[in-house]
Amino acid sequence: MTLLANLTVVTVGVLWGLYWLPLRALDDVATAGPWATLATTVTGLLVLAPAAWRGRGELQRAGWPALASLLLGGASFVLYSNGLLYGHVAVVILLFYLTPVWSTLIGRIWLGQPMTWWRYAAVGVGLVGVALVLRGSHGGLPLPHSAGDWLGLASGIGWAIASVGINRYSRTPPATTNFVFCGGAALAAGLFVLAAGSPPPLLAASALAPAIAWTLVIGGLWWAASLTLFLHAAQRLEPARVGILLMSEVIAGAASAALLTDEPFGMLMGIGAMVVVVAALLETLPAPAYASASEYRT
Repeated sequence: MTLLANLTVVTVGVLWGLYWLPLRALDDVATAGPWATLATTVTGLLVLAPAAWRGRGELQRAGWPALASLLLGGASFVLYSNGLLYGHVAVVILLFYLTPVWSTLIGRIWLGQPMTWWRYAAVGVGLVGVALVLRGSHGGLPLPHSAGDWLGLASGIGWAIASVGINRYSRTPPATTNFVFCGGAALAAGLFVLAAGSPPPLLAASALAPAIAWTLVIGGLWWAASLTLFLHAAQRLEPARVGILLMSEVIAGAASAALLTDEPFGMLMGIGAMVVVVAALLETLPAPAYASASEYRT
């Protein structure tokens, strides 16, 4: 059962690593900007509505910590989605995948999990990797520069918090769970549209059919189907492990962006991406015996 959950998270990670392709295709057809994310999340919500109605009893018993965690998770994915529209694909994905760093720190602060120098080293390596990515993409100080960068960073922090809550509190059926998740996403997407002051796109007649098709594909496959499978698996795995397995998204996203876009992806960014992956892998390895014996518990 754990193996199946692991494989599910890896597969969903690859799918979301390629998420920018249909999202930007929809934006190219409709020039929709943040409206693209709003349309696709609402579509996912509608697809999941029948399952939510059948599971309404479980939702009523879920409790506010579970519901709040799911709403925050959906909002975090919206920040990620819009970050892919406004920023460099590889940079946004790698900033999001500081999630293992934040999950480790949250596990220590929120859940009182013990910390060793081994885990602190993994956190440090992850930060170094992202610094290299930012330096390689923008030059200058290794800090987020564009709106897309900041959205990617914020989405990773939000998801780290949400994933801890989902793992600890959420026990509703996956499709019902995803309805709340997509509800948080649709609400956040609507607020983002309002904050951006973006007018609704005016579609030409020739663009209407492809825009609807892309909206249905993204909303149905990515937001409804893949996230239902993902949430099913995430309820059965530790948050840090979920973040690590989702590194498949980094590989798929960074590779596809390097091959299919003209965005900068030089040697420094490549090294930084590999360092981020190494940091995540360090989280999966057992700490050396002398590290485990010196756990920091205060």
